[in-house]
Amino acid sequence: DYIFSLLTGYDEAPHGMEVRTGLSYNPYFPGGLIGMPPPLVDGMVEFEDGTPATVSQMSKDVTTFLTFTSYREQDERKLMGLKAVLGMILITCGVFYHKRFRWSLLKSRRITFEK
Repeated sequence: DYIFSLLTGYDEAPHGMEVRTGLSYNPYFPGGLIGMPPPLVDGMVEFEDGTPATVSQMSKDVTTFLTFTSYREQDERKLMGLKAVLGMILITCGVFYHKRFRWSLLKSRRITFEK
């Protein structure tokens, strides 16, 4: 995930790289220098369930939330897909029954040719 890497990737610049005032070093940003300071800090929030508020955990929460908000209709599509698959299974069972038992009279006929 690019956003997860961007949020957790803030670090000291490597030796020999000049970082201007107001910029931060992040190897996941193109060029390595970004004008945004690290947005997340350990212990920034307190979770109700006692989960430690590390930068990694908060970054995971942010990316999960952004994914959810960008695909709001995903739950509806999954339900529609499940209904479609179940409908196809029912249709397949009906076709199998029709072929197996309704056509068996025609398939079991014996045709004899007399001279």
